[in-house]
Amino acid sequence: MRRLLLPLLLLTPALLHAQEDAALTRAREFLKTHPIFDGHNDLPWEIRINPISRMSVAKYPLKTRAPGQTDFPRLREGGVGAQFWSVYIPGEFADSGFAKMQLEQIDIARRLIEMYPDELELALTAADVRRIRASGKIASMLGMEGGHAIENSLGALRAYYDLGVRYMTLTHNVTLDWADAAAGIARYDGLTDFGREVVREMNRLGMIVDLSHVSVATMHDAIDVSEAPVMFSHSSARAILDHPRNVPDDVLVKMKDNGGVVMVTFVGPFISNRQREWTREGTRATEHITDPAARREALRAWREKNPQPKATVAELADHIEHVRKVAGIDHVGLGGDYDGTSDLPEGMEDVSGYPLIIAELMRRGWSDDELAKLVSGNILRVIEQAEKVRDRLAS
Repeated sequence: MRRLLLPLLLLTPALLHAQEDAALTRAREFLKTHPIFDGHNDLPWEIRINPISRMSVAKYPLKTRAPGQTDFPRLREGGVGAQFWSVYIPGEFADSGFAKMQLEQIDIARRLIEMYPDELELALTAADVRRIRASGKIASMLGMEGGHAIENSLGALRAYYDLGVRYMTLTHNVTLDWADAAAGIARYDGLTDFGREVVREMNRLGMIVDLSHVSVATMHDAIDVSEAPVMFSHSSARAILDHPRNVPDDVLVKMKDNGGVVMVTFVGPFISNRQREWTREGTRATEHITDPAARREALRAWREKNPQPKATVAELADHIEHVRKVAGIDHVGLGGDYDGTSDLPEGMEDVSGYPLIIAELMRRGWSDDELAKLVSGNILRVIEQAEKVRDRLAS
């Protein structure tokens, strides 16, 4: 009788909760010595558009609780030791000039780093990241989100590199004159000849080619052209959820030879099939209504009665494990997209939430060595290899 009762006792909610707490405690301890290097955070854009700050870094509260998802206390709680700050600008409108807005966003990010020298320091190399992390500060790199900002100019690309940009996402949500976007109209079946020149020039500079937001054909073309490892700064696995922003398995397989890294994003619509089905159910419930205004109102009413399900930490972990399974442990990282989305896994709604995903992976049997590669080792290796390619091409 005792033998039959023992498994039941082991599965009691109290003991399960204790096990979860133990994993979370261990995750927090792990992050003290192996801090997160995240691939994508949109704090500079939040500072630009938030009514509190309206582009003023000084007016945006970061020492205390910020209105967005990122501030220094929560970064520390989350175990973040290095961050690619996205200097995103929208690609849909160019009335004021892409370059002007891009320079403003780089300026916001640079002022952010300079205003808090006790918390942040600009990193331009992998060696900088290691040194800054060792000092207890958050190593801060800049990543451009969208090649529209170069306005078809390799000179502009070089200027952005000189200002500290260390990756560029080839497209955002619009197809360019030289590259197809995931959310744009496919015009070139990938990259044009000039698009290939952009990739080659990025290799020569040591700027990492980021393939989040691009079409599958562009992914393949860029990987085929690039002599350096590429990255996906914030994308998940398409085999788990078939979304244009996610990475298909044939591209994941290519990452093995390329040496790049897929930094799995936390965005709910990219990771949760339950959310996707919820969206489809809402569409089916209102698609019979022909008047657009009436349809919007009916959809709003339907959503009030049928709240959107939250993505879960387990769903996020499924994407991370799939990338690991197909591409390999050396090619997976984390790219939260904080302050770029309001739809995040339950418990991970801000940058303090990283320990939850580490704890989940620990429960799934990940070793400390494997987790070390995930949280920072793989992206640091990609940066170092990009620097080596730069040095080789320079010679």
